[in-house]
Amino acid sequence: MALKVDNLEGNELADDYIRKSVPQGRWADAWDVFKSNFLKFVLLNLVVFVTFVPGIAVMFIRSNYYLASLGLTGPFNPSLGYPFNPDTVGLSESITLSADILFYSLLIAAGFIASIGISGAAYSIKKILNTHGECTVKGFFHGIKVCYFTTVLPVTLFMTFFFCTTIVGDWMNLVIVTGGNKAAAITAYVFVIIATVLVGLFSGWLFAVGTGYKVKFTQLFKNAFVLLVGTPLQTVLMAGFTLIPVWLFMIGGLIRTISYVLFVFLGFSFILLSWTAYTQWVFDMFVTPNLKAAAQAENSVKTEKQLAQERAEEQRRTAMELLAAGRSELIARPIMPIASEPAVRIPAMTFTRTDINAAASDRAKLTADVTAYEQAHINDPVYAEYNKLFAERERALQSETGKKGKKAKKISADNLLK
Repeated sequence: MALKVDNLEGNELADDYIRKSVPQGRWADAWDVFKSNFLKFVLLNLVVFVTFVPGIAVMFIRSNYYLASLGLTGPFNPSLGYPFNPDTVGLSESITLSADILFYSLLIAAGFIASIGISGAAYSIKKILNTHGECTVKGFFHGIKVCYFTTVLPVTLFMTFFFCTTIVGDWMNLVIVTGGNKAAAITAYVFVIIATVLVGLFSGWLFAVGTGYKVKFTQLFKNAFVLLVGTPLQTVLMAGFTLIPVWLFMIGGLIRTISYVLFVFLGFSFILLSWTAYTQWVFDMFVTPNLKAAAQAENSVKTEKQLAQERAEEQRRTAMELLAAGRSELIARPIMPIASEPAVRIPAMTFTRTDINAAASDRAKLTADVTAYEQAHINDPVYAEYNKLFAERERALQSETGKKGKKAKKISADNLLK
């Protein structure tokens, strides 16, 4: 499918580094970068994990304190006997619903804090990937500055839909237990799950475009949608691969314990690295690079002296090209006028070897006459002045230093013939 991605060309978000060319395939290069910068990915993961602590605390309090304490009070207390056991049908589901409304709302708020670590780590990992290892603390905070808004936006969008999925699921359980319309509740739950998955994929592209390129708000949504629709199968498969740490966490048992360790030391970095490598591969295929912008980015790290030297050299090359293009052989050298009679006899329809020899002799004589005419008139004023003009310009371009160490006049495209 042909993609039409707007406003990405030449606007790559790379303020403090210059992207290097990939020496091999994108995935092989990502693997090499991962192996050679393993410690950096671990450090970035620890920073991201710290920003996730508020969200982890919210879920821990919900499960281990709030809901657990309710199980030991009121009608749920097993020590209470008849007649203190009222009808508790749907009560547990109602409590879970109210608790999830509270704690998952707090989880959305915790996403604002988590976005701090995600934005800085995402920019740093993109920088490591594009420069083959360059990463600094200053670059991490620069990533927070330029990528926080485009990170918190997709995070909040996805967490809002995740909140809705959880609440609808709790409501479905309550409806089923209390004997309500099960079909409607289950249908609503299925649709909200599908919507959350689609919004999750869209948020991934929203995050990739926002942290990769400088775009306007409307173009951010448009380009994310175009890239999602243009690469549906690849996006689904890559999202599944990227979320391997999450799938391990959902298995349970010993695997869940391993996933805890993975998330603390490498899980977040693995997700960001995998998704960044994939989206960068898509960008390289569908986004046309702007060579002028790349040259400007390269010039941004050069000194004023280096830029001045390059401009002077460019002027000199331009002047030489104009000089070469401007010298006309019709004016620079004398050309013998065309005679009224043919200088070379043209053989008839039938000819002999004698006729061929005569024509060859005429051509040799004509060549000699042209050379003699040129030598005889080469010093005529019209030719001498013209050649002198270009000879002076050539000498000036060959060296900017004149006699006795005095600096000669600079020759450029503007004053070539002045």
